[in-house]
Amino acid sequence: MAGQGTPATALLAKQKIAHTTHPYDVSPDAPNYGAEVAAALGVPAERVFKTLVTEVDGALTVAVVPVTGELDLKALAAAAGGKRAAMADRAVAERTTGYVRGGISPLGQRKRLPTVIDSSAEKHDTVYVSAGRRGLQVELSPADLTRLTAAVLAVIATA
Repeated sequence: MAGQGTPATALLAKQKIAHTTHPYDVSPDAPNYGAEVAAALGVPAERVFKTLVTEVDGALTVAVVPVTGELDLKALAAAAGGKRAAMADRAVAERTTGYVRGGISPLGQRKRLPTVIDSSAEKHDTVYVSAGRRGLQVELSPADLTRLTAAVLAVIATA
């Protein structure tokens, strides 16, 4: 667990949250990145979640959805208590979270943002999210992920 320090793994260690880091080697330009990450980790793709930075009514909001689906922007807006959602500008997302695209973690972001996690996460004992850099995932319980991000759980992904 040690030696792979990112703000996300530092937060998990500080909070004494049970987790496991999983390095992998997948090109960030792979066309089906999430599915390839799941295959590289040897886990079902529905347990691997991607972190997307969006804007809901102009406010940055994090959406965490399975790599097997797409983000439903209307559902996200409703879950976040807004009217309209759109993907955030990449540079803004990177600057605000402190992470680079392909390595944005929902944990340990530079600025804590409102977070919505697709409720399918609850079906699994553990889920995988970015540990804060490309090539590293962290496995933890959905309950811990929800608590640490102060997230709302809602159906925000389409299959």
